[in-house]
Amino acid sequence: MTQTRNNIAFVRTADAPLLPAPRNMTGVVGWMRENLFPTPLNALASVLIGGFLIWQIWGVIDWALVRGVFFGEDREACITPPREGVQPGACWAFIGAKFHQFIYGFYPFEERWRVDVLAVVFAGLLAALAVPRVPYKLYTGITFVFGLPILAEILLYGGTFGLAAVDTNKWGGLLLTMVVAVSGIVLSLPLGVLLALGRRSEMPIVRYFCIAFIEIWRGVPLITVLFMASIMLPLFLPQGMNTDKMLRIIIGVALFSSAYMAETVRGGLQAIPKGQYEAAKALGLGYWRMTLLIILPQALKIVIPGIVNTFISLFKDTTLVLVVGLFDFLGIIQAGAADQKWVSAETARSGYFVAALVYWAFCFSVSRYSIHMERRLATGHRR
Repeated sequence: MTQTRNNIAFVRTADAPLLPAPRNMTGVVGWMRENLFPTPLNALASVLIGGFLIWQIWGVIDWALVRGVFFGEDREACITPPREGVQPGACWAFIGAKFHQFIYGFYPFEERWRVDVLAVVFAGLLAALAVPRVPYKLYTGITFVFGLPILAEILLYGGTFGLAAVDTNKWGGLLLTMVVAVSGIVLSLPLGVLLALGRRSEMPIVRYFCIAFIEIWRGVPLITVLFMASIMLPLFLPQGMNTDKMLRIIIGVALFSSAYMAETVRGGLQAIPKGQYEAAKALGLGYWRMTLLIILPQALKIVIPGIVNTFISLFKDTTLVLVVGLFDFLGIIQAGAADQKWVSAETARSGYFVAALVYWAFCFSVSRYSIHMERRLATGHRR
């Protein structure tokens, strides 16, 4: 009996080999099974929505590429059917003819190299700030905030160093959109932080002033701010004194956006536990050192989504400058579509399609980068 038991007994001394998961549970098939077809109702919804998306995507491809008109000298190319019974599609010939105007507006052709140089410098500084591995972030940030505006003033406006002066009423297109948006973003963030700190201040005068500033600006539509800055403000200036319309618009946009930015930052400040303030005071830190070194870094990290949302809204709201006579990217597209040489139904659709792609590309890129920053900075808040 003992011998029989020893023959049939088995003691494993090594781990059993790992078997691969079933094929229908991994890869693309597994993802679809888990997310798209887990239940009959979800499967039906996935099929219906997927079919609708395929139908819409094919419609866009057919309109933009299959039936699109890529070459032509005027509107006739965009209204002539490519073959019998087929309507013409997107008028890319119009986009090609007006492309430079969409980018530079009415900026003089021989001076557009100045815009290109500024764009290269802006992209380089922005990349240096965005890429974590690039060193000297502090100096790059100082150059971006203080040096870039000076360079933009010299290059875009001119009048110095032998450069011809270009009045701001000739600016337009994507150039104008980026100038207003970037200026508003750069100015509204620090001002919003100061307003948020002032609203939480223990000094009544500072607190009530910040509260009144924030509530007044948040209670006024941006289009009203633009009208006040461009039309009403000069009426209150001393006789003979006048300021550039572009400058007034940028200041109005920055002040308007700073009110919303202040409330976003204030939400982050209120989310900081009271123990952080007490610990900083226990270390002997004063108010400003405590705020700059301990409180603000944590608060701004918490409200990254809100800050980015404000930036995206500001970028899209720049389209409102058209109502005060400034032709931004969308405005210049509308003006180009109204040109008698190109006016047609497909011309306007093509212009709006390009505008939608440009705005979406910017907003989507900023949104994805903010998600990357959230993940990179969320070292103490892993879920």
